[in-house]
Amino acid sequence: MSEVRIAAEPRTEFGKGAARRTRRAGKVPAVLYGHGTDPQHISLPGHELMLALKTPNVLLRVEGLGSGAELALPKDVQRDPIKGFLEHVDLLLVKRGEKVEVSIPIEITGDVVAGGRLVQTEVEIAVEAEATHIPQNVELDISGLEVDSQVLARDLKLPSGATLAADEELLLVQIVDATLSAEPAGEEAEPEGETAEAGAEAESAE
Repeated sequence: MSEVRIAAEPRTEFGKGAARRTRRAGKVPAVLYGHGTDPQHISLPGHELMLALKTPNVLLRVEGLGSGAELALPKDVQRDPIKGFLEHVDLLLVKRGEKVEVSIPIEITGDVVAGGRLVQTEVEIAVEAEATHIPQNVELDISGLEVDSQVLARDLKLPSGATLAADEELLLVQIVDATLSAEPAGEEAEPEGETAEAGAEAESAE
């Protein structure tokens, strides 16, 4: 994984008002922490950060710090729920050779068997990998899976250097019978019949 350089500036004002002023200036409030150090409150250029975060688990080379450049991974990204712009980011300090636990996307490949329907219960999987060699995703090929087949976390073929950090029995996908995906019509019709019968009884009582 290549590093994305990003310039940080120290942040000395705190609170909602200060955060709004930072965002109005086109920057994003952030906190850099880890390795037993005191948290560093910084601001990062909003556009560059937004582009960088399009890559899952992007490795950031944060420059402009008093301690020099540091490597970090995004751990918590807060966005405006309506407009989607970045509100705040927590960054975790990492070092080369250090193992970290991250979640990577599961990319489904292959076609579903005729008569089957894919049900994906997990879109990400937790793995442990070297901080500077985090895989961007893991591929799961569903070709040849029959109806009623299941794929568990232990069945994944993880990229080189990555080990499973999730429960081995975690269900990822299953192939179900496509003809059984809808509720039987009879179950929904029964209440209507009861209602009609009750209405008829009411009319007789009148």
